[in-house]
Amino acid sequence: MKKIFFAIFAAIIFLNSSAFAEEKIFVDNFILWTDKRDELIDEYTLKHYGKICREIIPQAVVVHWTAFGTLESNWKYFYAEEMPDDEGRLNVASQFIVDRDGTIWRLMPETKFARHIIGYNHCAIGIENVGGYDGREDLTEAQLAANVRLIKYLHEKYPTIKYVFGHYQQGKARASGLFIENVPGYYAIKTDPGPKFMRGLREQLESDGLIFFEE
Repeated sequence: MKKIFFAIFAAIIFLNSSAFAEEKIFVDNFILWTDKRDELIDEYTLKHYGKICREIIPQAVVVHWTAFGTLESNWKYFYAEEMPDDEGRLNVASQFIVDRDGTIWRLMPETKFARHIIGYNHCAIGIENVGGYDGREDLTEAQLAANVRLIKYLHEKYPTIKYVFGHYQQGKARASGLFIENVPGYYAIKTDPGPKFMRGLREQLESDGLIFFEE
């Protein structure tokens, strides 16, 4: 698996659409995806949203931090289809992860379902950022710049995206009307990626017509 991970350094993706063909945005390093993941997604989405949702129509971008590890260790964690400590449950993941130096990695096609935030997975693209160790707001300027580039790309490619919010803003984001959760009491308090990072994103992206929530 390690060989697979490091081999990807030589394969920087050029976007297929002519609108984005001139700019290098991210590197593909996909996590494992078999029929098993699809089955787990079907089970998860039926339970939590009342419908099967293997593909999403992106309406929001949710920003996270990993809170532990390195790019490689987090990729390995997301790689498994089932939760490492609880077989039979869909593993957490996100569509993208951004390293400390600002390198953007795509873990799956953007419109594939990923479990990264309660209530919004059915319509949100997730961006993980390596950092947030011990809850510290330690994400880098390179990561901020990378997130800005990535969100601009996503917003241009998917005009259906209207909202950008941090994981910790999940409660305020209910004002969007996007929240769906059928399991009573299913909730987790989050602090990522912190108000400072979201303020930086808002300052650079709000003029693009994206909706943010108070930090």
